[in-house]
Amino acid sequence: MQQQLEKSLTSTWHSAWDCGEVAALTEAVTPGYVRISRASGQSSTLEQLQEEILAVRAGFPDLVTTIESIVVQGDTAAVFWTSTGTHTQPYLGVPATQRRVETRGCNHLTLVDGRIDREEVTWDGSELLHSLGVRHLSDALEHPGEVVVHDLTGDEPDPQVMKGFNRQFITGVTVVTTQSDGEPKGLAVNSYASVSLEPPLVMVCIQKTSSTYPALFSATHLGINILGTGQRETVATFASKEPDKFAQVDWHAGPHGSPLIDGSPASLEAEIRERFQAKTHTVFICRVRHAEVTEASPIVYKAGRFYDSDDLTQL
Repeated sequence: MQQQLEKSLTSTWHSAWDCGEVAALTEAVTPGYVRISRASGQSSTLEQLQEEILAVRAGFPDLVTTIESIVVQGDTAAVFWTSTGTHTQPYLGVPATQRRVETRGCNHLTLVDGRIDREEVTWDGSELLHSLGVRHLSDALEHPGEVVVHDLTGDEPDPQVMKGFNRQFITGVTVVTTQSDGEPKGLAVNSYASVSLEPPLVMVCIQKTSSTYPALFSATHLGINILGTGQRETVATFASKEPDKFAQVDWHAGPHGSPLIDGSPASLEAEIRERFQAKTHTVFICRVRHAEVTEASPIVYKAGRFYDSDDLTQL
């Protein structure tokens, strides 16, 4: 049975995972087949597994899976495998990074008449994201203890109420920048925050639909520019969909090439250290490597309007 199972599984996995012929799995599993992820606790059907395989292969077209060994004991088996592939197409909302990754896992099978009835896996799609340097927000807690980490789904307040809440929060205005193939890229962002001074960490949150997002995701460094009262037109430019937002903007490169906008009250360049997935956005955690500060006054933003920070009244 060992040799027969090894031959059958090796052939089936090659057809499905390496060639995308997911129909080959139909003969290898029972009608009641279920797949359980030990990482998330979620279960999936054969159809969902087939969809997952096709999604992985779409992002990693040269994917190759090697079965290292199969251990059979009665009606159970353990399959140890390794997969390698190059991330040349978007995968789970992450733009292509051109990185080659290697991931491995062990699948525990329950067999019925030689076919897989239940499969418990130590691997899921998030493992590939980890290999690409992307993690889910729940990964921020290494030892959660009694804390329950939510998956960010469920009942939500009225979007208009949330917009009203956010409009009441006063922020500055930043332009987050990077370079892609020597071309400067940037967008206006007000979801910036300092994380710590020692070490100097900052964070920005970027929507995945932004045209600058693929360049930022692939970059090793980014620039953050706090805009001033004399840069109102610059704010409008970087909040727009202009194809060349730097055409009328003077800037200089930071030590690692990130565009730093001339005349800004403050600019910094930071190394991207973590990328956390948060549904429609990615949170970038960055370590500051260079900073510049001037005497210019920053713009204040609240409820869709801009204010001169010099005219604020002290309480």
